[in-house]
Amino acid sequence: MFHLLLAIIYLAFISLGLPDSILGSAWPTMYKELNVSFSEAGVISMIIAVGTIVSSLLSDRLTKKLGTGKVTAISVLMTAVALFGFSVSHSFGMLCLWAIPYGLGAGSVDASLNNYVALHYASRHMSWLHCMWGIGASLGPYIMGYTLTNGQGWNTGYRYIFIIQIILTIVLLLSLPLWKKKAVSNFETENANTQNKPLSLSQIIKMPGAKEVMVTFFCYCALEQTTGLWASSYLVLNGGLSSEIAASFASLFFIGITIGRAFSGFLTIKLNDMQMIRLGQGFIFVGILSLLLPFGKEFSLLGLILIGLGCAPVYPCIIHSTPEHFGADKSQAMIGVQMASAYVGTCLMPPLFGLIANRISISLLPFYLLAILILMIVMNEILLQKSKKERVLV
Repeated sequence: MFHLLLAIIYLAFISLGLPDSILGSAWPTMYKELNVSFSEAGVISMIIAVGTIVSSLLSDRLTKKLGTGKVTAISVLMTAVALFGFSVSHSFGMLCLWAIPYGLGAGSVDASLNNYVALHYASRHMSWLHCMWGIGASLGPYIMGYTLTNGQGWNTGYRYIFIIQIILTIVLLLSLPLWKKKAVSNFETENANTQNKPLSLSQIIKMPGAKEVMVTFFCYCALEQTTGLWASSYLVLNGGLSSEIAASFASLFFIGITIGRAFSGFLTIKLNDMQMIRLGQGFIFVGILSLLLPFGKEFSLLGLILIGLGCAPVYPCIIHSTPEHFGADKSQAMIGVQMASAYVGTCLMPPLFGLIANRISISLLPFYLLAILILMIVMNEILLQKSKKERVLV
């Protein structure tokens, strides 16, 4: 039963990835039809992120009340409904309205599932499960690119994703009895007496290393989402590619994440979470340099792949190390706040770059990503030092 539940969680991670990348891949076509500035994608992204922040902060209470299985099924259903709304919308205002349930459906499931996996499975499973997210995120642009190339329009692309999400929702609803039969981890056994009362936000922030991990998550999601949202537009406006080709090429970033997480699962057998995070940051740096070098579109495409490969281990390894850094009794609350911080980055940083690109130049994208990466590296190293000091004191 436990292995069957793991397969269901794999499907859930695919469903998480499917909607995440399609706005960026479709936007070069969408903004023309909607008669808005191309920077307005940041507004939709911001609304989705705000909803995700709210639901992430509520994840500790929701998971304790409903359980991970119900939170996952309800959240995926909300996302599916929002995707249907996108598929029938023909105005920017309607897209903003449907972006609300889009975001609310994403936050709780992300935090709840990630904590469940961190408590119950080894680091390699966290990487492989996030590889499933990458499969979903890679499929999204391909589906959208297919519909655009065949003249079916971006609404049809969203409709295809909606159908897939509905099927996954049905599977998750049928799997609810499996969540009640889960094996109990050592973490939960040791902390059974401290799991009932949700922690307040002020209590979480006061924990040693909390602020640093929040900024690290902020930077990671800012970098990932800025790349995912603006890669197509960067290739069109700076690289001279057509919208249809750019939509497909932008998926190379998510393919890099997917392939990287598949290999990361094996690397975690030899390397610990902190070593994996540093390795990923190194790949991101090389990828950004590839975007900066004036050697044509081939190097730009290579840069997107390398950034994706670098992003691969960072997110799952930071999450998996949360119980170790902060304690299993606090991990659900801490991961919820980490998710919220990540989506604050998603909310603020991609739209901010949209303004920069609109008023100055989209060619500044690599410099923008480099600044975010440097801050992420600094915060992660401070987190590591505080965590070591805390363990010594304990």
